[in-house]
Amino acid sequence: MSDNRGRDGGYRGAGKRMGKKPAEKRDFKPRGDKPAFGEKREFTPRGDRPAFGEKRDFKLRGDRPAFGEKREFTPRGDRPAPGGRRDFRPRGDSPAAKKPLNLAPRRVALETLLDVSRSDAYASLALDKRLAAAGLYHRDRAFVTQLVYGTLENRLTLDWRIDQFLDGEKELDATVREILRMGAYQLFYLDRVPDMAAVDESVSLTRAMGLEPLTGLVNAVLRSMIRGKESVVWPKPQEDPVKYLSVMFSAPADLVRLLIDAYGEHGALEILRYRPKDRDVTVRVNYLRCDDARLRSLFADDELEFAPGILPGTYKVRHAGDLTRMRAFQNGLFTIQGESSVLAARMVGARPGQTVLDACAAPGGKTAVLSEMMNDTGRVYAWDTHAHRVELIRGTANRLKLENVRPAVKDASVERPDMAMTLDAALVDAPCSGTGVMLEKPDVKYRVTGEGVSRLMAVQRDILDAVAPMVRVGGTLVYSTCSILPCENAQQVKAFLARHPEYEILPMAGELPQALAAHEEAYGLQMLPHRDGTDGFFVCRLRRVKA
Repeated sequence: MSDNRGRDGGYRGAGKRMGKKPAEKRDFKPRGDKPAFGEKREFTPRGDRPAFGEKRDFKLRGDRPAFGEKREFTPRGDRPAPGGRRDFRPRGDSPAAKKPLNLAPRRVALETLLDVSRSDAYASLALDKRLAAAGLYHRDRAFVTQLVYGTLENRLTLDWRIDQFLDGEKELDATVREILRMGAYQLFYLDRVPDMAAVDESVSLTRAMGLEPLTGLVNAVLRSMIRGKESVVWPKPQEDPVKYLSVMFSAPADLVRLLIDAYGEHGALEILRYRPKDRDVTVRVNYLRCDDARLRSLFADDELEFAPGILPGTYKVRHAGDLTRMRAFQNGLFTIQGESSVLAARMVGARPGQTVLDACAAPGGKTAVLSEMMNDTGRVYAWDTHAHRVELIRGTANRLKLENVRPAVKDASVERPDMAMTLDAALVDAPCSGTGVMLEKPDVKYRVTGEGVSRLMAVQRDILDAVAPMVRVGGTLVYSTCSILPCENAQQVKAFLARHPEYEILPMAGELPQALAAHEEAYGLQMLPHRDGTDGFFVCRLRRVKA
């Protein structure tokens, strides 16, 4: 095929085919006062403009200074004088107005601890509230959390140290006492905080709280503690075992006595001195919306360090940070839940289409396990006595996209004849002393008293007696607590069987991980943190064998 392109690279014959004529030249005629091409136009200045090359006189106008002179600054309205700072006050609906103030981390920690000691607030809830209002960076949030929980965990031990350097002045202002506890915790438990920094910050914090006259006391006590750290006299176990365990491991005397009665002195020592180096966060896959491979991939994408838990579908995440901010969590692909809690719910053996009750359900983790085991079919009643806690259940169900959950404000200790023998299964995760989760919630141990445990045992008994008639013959009743006290656990089950001969123990060993199956006893399974690496949970499964 011939090439139609010419020497200039264009296609030959294109003009002819298009019917175009060769371009003609046109004479250029300047119009109006425009000069011809190449000619120069004469410049005529207009108005007050100078001719080209001439200078225009500069006339000062108004109060402007001449070049090189300084104008006197007169602040107007709320503007500060030179060198002064203007207070920043966000106005209206500006983003700055909505952003929380960035308070000093130690002050946030102090106010949280005061919430716990003065108002008997739960540490986790008080800390969440304070952090939400403080607007701290991630690193500061982590420091505040460590400072709050570390100070709480070691409160009685810290007080023992402090009291030896007070020169008899033990009746301290509550705020100063907390500041000294925080300072002592930084001195003796946090290697990354220099001693003098801990002292100086404690003094500054005292001043910031409006306690200037007491700054000298705080400074003197903390400096004396540094100099005399080796001179502290500690209790001796052979002289007073209860006092020794109480002071050395920061446990109230009532709790120590309960543990010694249950496990002996050595067993109590093992329980109280256990402090895991790593505080992992345990998560569980929502198998209705995700699977193990996908969750592992999501964690790997976020560069999270994780390992499988002892139960299928559970993972331990190390240095997790705030997992609730992950889109996978918000979309309901996984939930944060301890393995012991998961185990208790799975022992119910819920199946699709059944009717199941979670009698003490908030915040909804075990309810979710039951719902997922039932493939989101049938019905899961989820009760709690407080409306705000029922909202937590509803929130969990909504996040996990569970449709068969029926949250309600109901007291499970009230008998309901209209529901007699209507349930295929029930889970009673009863209110308890919380002694099994002291590592995660250190403020719990300061609430444990012998009288308080007795009251809780009565509530546990009432709930069991009210729920038992609701389960049909052949149905399952699981009793669990987050306690390690036998009086709330095995002894409670033994007493229940004496009152309800229509029930019998249904062993769980065949469905338990091998490491846990070895510890199941006649009246259930007691998990211990120092032995099993889980929360201290008790689980017992019963079956109704007759009407």
